Amino acid sequence: MRNDRPQPHQHPVDAERVARARERLPSRDDAAAVAGVLTLISDPTRSRVLYALDVAEELCVGDLALALEVNEDAVGYALRVLRTAGLVANRREGRVVYYRLAPDFPEPLLDHCLWRLVALTRSPAADDAP
Repeated sequence: MRNDRPQPHQHPVDAERVARARERLPSRDDAAAVAGVLTLISDPTRSRVLYALDVAEELCVGDLALALEVNEDAVGYALRVLRTAGLVANRREGRVVYYRLAPDFPEPLLDHCLWRLVALTRSPAADDAP
């Protein structure tokens, strides 16, 4: 059984910094929710779907498959997962279903955070990692 209680340290602890860190940390539930979303978008097809929808605003499965250069089944599965998570919305026009980012999708996530992470992976420091 796992014990989540803090263990006593053998070295001095900076009580002020520990208190400051605790004040600003998300709750365990919030951290789990963030980790869940990051897990969802860690799949290359799902993340590329999000980028494509951000750029094109709205696409059907076939057009997304062409844009991503993958098959429609892969796109359909990615969209199903993203829609279930509330990250993607859809609308039907006749027999065609169009997908777009959910209205409350956090715009800075793509504009800032994810593109910065891509840049970080391309940095020389990332090449030096073991």
